[in-house]
Amino acid sequence: MARLHVMERSEAQQVMDDLHKAVEKRLSVSSLEPCPVEFSAAFVRMCMTQSCGKCTPCRIGLPALGELMERVLDGTAEEYTIDLIERTAEAIYLSSDCAIGYEAGEMALEAVRGFRDDFEFHLRHHACGFEQSMTVPCVSGCPAGVDIPGYISLVEAGQNVEAVRLIRKDNPLPLVCGYVCEHPCEMHCRRGMVDDPMNIRGLKRFAVDNMERDYRPHMAPKTGRRIAIVGGGPAGLSAAYYLTVMGHDVTIFEARRHLGGMLRYGIPSYRLPRERLQAEIDWIVGLGVHVEYESKVEDISRLREDFDGTYIAIGAHRDRKLGLEGEGATGVLSAVEMLRCIGDGMAPDFTHERVCVVGGGNVAMDVARSAVRCGADKVSIVYRRRVTDMTAQDEEIEGARAEGCELLTLNAPLRIVAENGAVTGLAVQPQIIGGFRSGRPAPRPADTAERIIPCDRVVVAIGQAIESAPFEAQGIPCDHGRFVANEDGTVDGFEGVFVGGDCQSGPATVIRAVNAGKVAAANIDHYLGFEHLIDKHNVDMPPVKFKGKTSCARCEMTNREAADRVGDWGLVERGLTAQEAHQEAARCLRCDHFGHGAFRGGRVMTW
Repeated sequence: MARLHVMERSEAQQVMDDLHKAVEKRLSVSSLEPCPVEFSAAFVRMCMTQSCGKCTPCRIGLPALGELMERVLDGTAEEYTIDLIERTAEAIYLSSDCAIGYEAGEMALEAVRGFRDDFEFHLRHHACGFEQSMTVPCVSGCPAGVDIPGYISLVEAGQNVEAVRLIRKDNPLPLVCGYVCEHPCEMHCRRGMVDDPMNIRGLKRFAVDNMERDYRPHMAPKTGRRIAIVGGGPAGLSAAYYLTVMGHDVTIFEARRHLGGMLRYGIPSYRLPRERLQAEIDWIVGLGVHVEYESKVEDISRLREDFDGTYIAIGAHRDRKLGLEGEGATGVLSAVEMLRCIGDGMAPDFTHERVCVVGGGNVAMDVARSAVRCGADKVSIVYRRRVTDMTAQDEEIEGARAEGCELLTLNAPLRIVAENGAVTGLAVQPQIIGGFRSGRPAPRPADTAERIIPCDRVVVAIGQAIESAPFEAQGIPCDHGRFVANEDGTVDGFEGVFVGGDCQSGPATVIRAVNAGKVAAANIDHYLGFEHLIDKHNVDMPPVKFKGKTSCARCEMTNREAADRVGDWGLVERGLTAQEAHQEAARCLRCDHFGHGAFRGGRVMTW
């Protein structure tokens, strides 16, 4: 009997473990815009079920807090109720003996303080005033709002050209994003409630890699209006594409020898092949975009005279300094400088050198993996926080590790050690992780002596800055180096001038830059007195059928073996096969047609 009892407890515990995992999955892919009052009340109720009941804040405080929140939701709350919720939550947060009460109190306290307007709206109108998104989670999670379920259905139907055409309605750089997008959309995919989120980036890449033919988008009649775009990165290229198909005459002024911005000068070719990038850029330019290369614009007065509108999208191409002693020594260079040389086909020679890379983002991983390909004997990535706190994508961190890069975490650089003006080492102070600041645990110096990491070269990869000084000198407002613009991208005092992309937002992702260019194009078109609409009839969608869905794991893209790929700049990641792509596309639950969030009315397709 005892044996049977143990077995039954084990099975019951397994069921509970599975239940916890299911709840965790559901929370991770929940709506991007839930009602904060409902969400907070549900969280408090869940914590109530987990309370051990030993301490008063949990045993008595959580039910009282839950009842107060229910009054707000059912319309029976009084004016003082919101203040009482705040005081009760704070008391629970400050006096609970365990994490259950602590987390519940903290969550409720942050909710009532951060979304007080929504609590008050419930109080006055007995309804939720929080504007919920009516699109599906993956579309809401995409900064450019790409119709993801639509193009996945086209991939499933074998219509890759039409899939790319649909993507380009909102993103004119599908190949670039198929290779290097950080795919925030996948975080919110509802398929994750069942098994695994859809491999959205993989399907996008499959579509662009397997197009049977290319096409030319529908072009609006010529308007006779001329637009100048300063900067040929993803934001500038996107704006150029949309303005051109709207019928405007567009000229890009590019400071360097090639278009692409950080796509070329910040992402190595083993992640984004140069010939594929150039092909996508050539497709956009081939629509009729004029380009003036090696034309650095610092005075916009001439552009304002010669053009009807100007869009400044210069990106963030200036390096950031560590501000440490010895930073001027021979052997110290920035990530921007190094990747720019590689982008121009002049990769540095690190043969027999020991390289320290300072930073923990994607750029630091790109620099470290590039250093391996430049012949370095040893590459160490020095970061002052933990691996889990790195901002780099997990696959980039794992890729660096697989290629032999060493991760030296919890080490804060102190100074660069040099002899006779040349780097010999990097002095670091070991750190201990501490409390949260700005969303991440903050490190502090550990009670350990500093140490020196022997090296021949230090590459600084701690972010990029904006070359805004020449424009600021002309009167364009800037704040800490970033351009300041109105909500529609216009600049006060500069009629017809718009800004956008990384030079306004600060360094961001490719897909955010793409969206910035798209929004700018619409705003410039409106400024010129036009309202170009989108054609609904260029893409014929496959019929949608509600199909029975069975559990099926996600198909992942694979990599070339590390021992083979470190010796060249060839593409590391292999795309999905046709069989994998069809199976993966068939997993889509088509949230855009079934259930809450389904698109209503006609579907907008392409220009």
